[in-house]
Amino acid sequence: MSRRCLWIYVVLGYLFLYLPIAVLVVFSFNASRLNVNWEGFTLAWYAKLLTNASILAAAKNSLLIAAVTTVLSTVLGTGLALGMHRNSTALGRITELFVYVPVIVPETVMGISLLAFFVLTNIQLGVTSVIISHVAFCAPFVALIVQARLEGFDDSLVEAALDLGATEWQALFIVTLPVAAPGIVAGGLLAFTMSLDDFIVTFFTAGPGSTTLPLYIFSMVKFGVSPEINALCTVLLVISAAAIVAYDKLVRIRD
Repeated sequence: MSRRCLWIYVVLGYLFLYLPIAVLVVFSFNASRLNVNWEGFTLAWYAKLLTNASILAAAKNSLLIAAVTTVLSTVLGTGLALGMHRNSTALGRITELFVYVPVIVPETVMGISLLAFFVLTNIQLGVTSVIISHVAFCAPFVALIVQARLEGFDDSLVEAALDLGATEWQALFIVTLPVAAPGIVAGGLLAFTMSLDDFIVTFFTAGPGSTTLPLYIFSMVKFGVSPEINALCTVLLVISAAAIVAYDKLVRIRD
């Protein structure tokens, strides 16, 4: 394959991936209510977005759920990864297989199973049930990312720290966690993104007063796509991009 053909293939691939997103961003500044013709530049839809109480409530729920989910998933996922890394026995391999289950199970099955669990345990559907659900499917992703980061870790460094008088906890915080930090940050960002834009699991486990942005956007789309949706999606895109840039900066600083 010639170099020119390779570049054409790359450009077409990027257009396929990002052109729809670019169109959405452009039409969020369109003065027309219809996403058909360009009638001029405006920020009116962003202004309406900031005064829409329903959207702000949904955004508050989404950010709260995503923040708590990120913290809990990062802690649980990192602990799982450390356990799997240190335990190479049959029990460790079985544990690793169970970690993969929430990753490969379809989200519809995950949502229905979690709903059944909440019904059986008499847990009321709401913000708490959504957080528990998000942690259940985000923590395994964090664990796998951190485990991949620890794959080439030299355990003799921990042994050296212990020989020099460090305790198990000191060796963990001084030696192991700094090495795993890029993976932990990457896993946390992934958990935040997955929680923020999840729809299927949230649809099954949300209750009154726990409507998130994806659920709200879905309810708006059923009645026609409004430029406010374009503006809202653009804001979410900016937040996601900022998280990616922040992670890249952190990795570069460490390097």
